Amino acid sequence: MPVSESLEHIPLAERMRPRTFSEMAGQEHLLKPASPLRKQLDINQVRSMLLWGPPGSGKTTLAFIIAHHLKCHFITLSAVFSGVKDIRNAASEAKGLWEEKKRKTILFVDEIHRFSKSQQDAFLPYVEDGTFVLIGATTENPSFEIIAPLRSRAKVIVLNPLTPEQITSLLKRALSDETQGMATFHPVIDDAILTHLSEVCDGDARVALNLLEGLILATPPDKTGNRVIDPESAREAIRRETLLYDKAGEEHYNLISALHKSLRGSDPDAALYWLARMLSSGEDPLYVARRMIRFATEDVGNADPMALLIANQAMESYRFLGSPEGELALAQAAIYLACAPKSNAIYKAYKSVKSEIQRTGARPVPFHLRNAPTRLMKALGYGKDYRYPHDDPDGIVNQDYLPDGLKTRTFYSPKNTGYEEKIRKRLARWRALRRKKL
Repeated sequence: MPVSESLEHIPLAERMRPRTFSEMAGQEHLLKPASPLRKQLDINQVRSMLLWGPPGSGKTTLAFIIAHHLKCHFITLSAVFSGVKDIRNAASEAKGLWEEKKRKTILFVDEIHRFSKSQQDAFLPYVEDGTFVLIGATTENPSFEIIAPLRSRAKVIVLNPLTPEQITSLLKRALSDETQGMATFHPVIDDAILTHLSEVCDGDARVALNLLEGLILATPPDKTGNRVIDPESAREAIRRETLLYDKAGEEHYNLISALHKSLRGSDPDAALYWLARMLSSGEDPLYVARRMIRFATEDVGNADPMALLIANQAMESYRFLGSPEGELALAQAAIYLACAPKSNAIYKAYKSVKSEIQRTGARPVPFHLRNAPTRLMKALGYGKDYRYPHDDPDGIVNQDYLPDGLKTRTFYSPKNTGYEEKIRKRLARWRALRRKKL
């Protein structure tokens, strides 16, 4: 029966889901016969695991194939729609099946990172006593999103994004498959379009297959019954699709990290690229502006005091103009920051001061630095022996400004770069003057 009649309600990506290890694309490091995972499965052994990988890399498929390979009962839950009650129900079903038929159960939990920490606790007794084998799928780093007790009971398996070549192979298989794929629609599509699809989907097979299906279904058949995909129309349709991006997930942090490190590495081209990637993908431009302000203080500092002003003005300009015009102000700031001399001296100085305060506590303010607004305070010695720098011809007096025990500490050490080189020379001259006035 043609796929258009029997399976038209099921997305192509689901219809083309692999059923065996040999059908899976990519993940050779996990699936080759000599791999630890395959050796474990080949002796009919499986332990709880966390499948960590980007969208469309095959996490759900791998869990399904493992269950099929081991002839295990397969229960699926989604952390988006499930709760602790569903976990307990799955455990009850697994126990009953084991008692009745001695058949193991694999509980697959999609997006397991969306469970709260307390909800994740609910898995522990069942994983511990072997009620079920837990396979959790996550796009987020388990180190941050999964509780430590659960991580210690489940092996983390890392899946890689599929390569463009692997996705192209999947697309061609979908085009030629007459039962599950799109062959009955008689599509005619250039290899260049398939290559383009494979490159823009960011390693996500699901996205690529769904885009392919959309292109074919949107193209009416010609007189011969073929659906000839117009290359220009196809590229325009693909262009409108949003780039891979999750503002609350790991990709968000990957991109902002790439931007920050490109700025720090003084590469304006890379900085501009990552900025455009973030903005094109729907990131809040004001978030990017705030991060550039932070960069201006953390990585440029007094090496170029104008950096902070320009970053602030870029944010205000965007607030005034909005998109797309205001994005140019952010681009200008990114290029300026990348080209500015770099110094983390302020960052290191502030971090050092905070560490000192944590170590030594709140030391008392020296009496000569204290304010003395009342007669009693003056009588107690507040403000006594304070020396007013403006009364000195050099504007520098020999006076301690740090508390007892810290008088010899130096927290801020400007670098020999940009404007900080002038600050460094100025401080050295002032220190020399203080020593003369001893």
